[in-house]
Amino acid sequence: SQVSRQAPASQVSRQAAASSVSRQAARLVVGSPAIAEAHFRAEALPYHPRLRPDGWLNLGTAENRLVQDLHTEPPRPLTARDTRYAPLYGTPELRAHLARHLTAPGERPVDPEDLVVVAGATAALDVVATVLCDPGEAIVVPTPCYGAFDTDLGGRSGARLLLAPPDDEDGHGLSVRAVDRTLAEARRDGVEVRAVALASPGNPTGEVHPPARLRELAEVAAHHGVDVVADEIYAGSVFGPRPFTGLRTVAADPARVHTVWGFAKDFGLPGFKAGVLHTTDPETRAAARALAYFAPVSTHTQAHLTALLADPARVRAFLAENRRRLGASYARAAALLDAFGIPYAPAQAGCSIWADLGAHLPGPGFAGERALWREILDRTHVSILPGEAFHAPRPGWFRVCHSLDAALVAEALTRLGRLLSEKAEKAEKAEKAEK
Repeated sequence: SQVSRQAPASQVSRQAAASSVSRQAARLVVGSPAIAEAHFRAEALPYHPRLRPDGWLNLGTAENRLVQDLHTEPPRPLTARDTRYAPLYGTPELRAHLARHLTAPGERPVDPEDLVVVAGATAALDVVATVLCDPGEAIVVPTPCYGAFDTDLGGRSGARLLLAPPDDEDGHGLSVRAVDRTLAEARRDGVEVRAVALASPGNPTGEVHPPARLRELAEVAAHHGVDVVADEIYAGSVFGPRPFTGLRTVAADPARVHTVWGFAKDFGLPGFKAGVLHTTDPETRAAARALAYFAPVSTHTQAHLTALLADPARVRAFLAENRRRLGASYARAAALLDAFGIPYAPAQAGCSIWADLGAHLPGPGFAGERALWREILDRTHVSILPGEAFHAPRPGWFRVCHSLDAALVAEALTRLGRLLSEKAEKAEKAEKAEK
């Protein structure tokens, strides 16, 4: 069996400890409190050009706020069926529409029975990690990677992440060689690795991975006898010239690929907390359905999403407009970064830009990055996320989200650009004075 062998809680004993919570719960509490604090500070005192001109601007949270006006359907009235229990892994109607939506053109249709609907992509990642891993077993993740993978994949499953940094500190693309090397090192060290996990398209880089590289990754994983977890939450948010390729469509053994998707990004509905796990392995599917008991989506929400997906032509038009708006938003943000001389990795998908502020670090290492992050927060009231949160290969990278009102993005990046220009001028004057 490729599913984990975690024993029921009743079979696990724990010595009495001074803390009133379990070690597992305590581990979840220790996240990134400073980053969370920045998010809530920015959301609590938001910028307004007239009422709060010194307010906060949140470019740290990857919410797609560009398509909210496209959701024009009237509120769905509550029915008696909406108030009742539904299959905890998703209603047949929603899974049928999801199967059609997730079927790639020219590929074998997705079977609705292979879909497990849960409360968001986060829950789907948690479910698949718990299915595949026992505590202490490992998942290899190429970096830089989605910062919440640490919690989503390891927080409850007890799995540990083995990071696979690229050979080049300034590399942005998916490094299959780094994954292969990390898997080989783990085997040499006697570490039990159960899967490779990645975001596709990339987060925070916004890269759309080439089909050949995805195929190579699947081959490397198969060579080492591990599964692949593909977080494809941005699959419908590609605005660059390279089309999205689902990893399972290029894998020799699709049963070893488990795909996660959700409504948060492509449809701009993060508050609906609806995600889906696609797996064709019978044991993985059965275990995932059992775990869905702990993270179901409300029956009423599922009915709303079923209606949302019911008209394929409308869905295609919605996603096309989403891609257009994301592309325009990215172009505007990139132009502002260019104007201030801030380098960045070109993006092709998603809600953010991977910007390089390494030239402005006040000190060495990630301590210097944290100091710059704090300075940006305190002096500009702009929240962006430091690269350390994404396991960046070197300090100085920051994720800058742009998928919100253009005027707010312009105000935030102008504040950021002016601060960095000021810092550069001071550094230049200090250097001349020393000479």
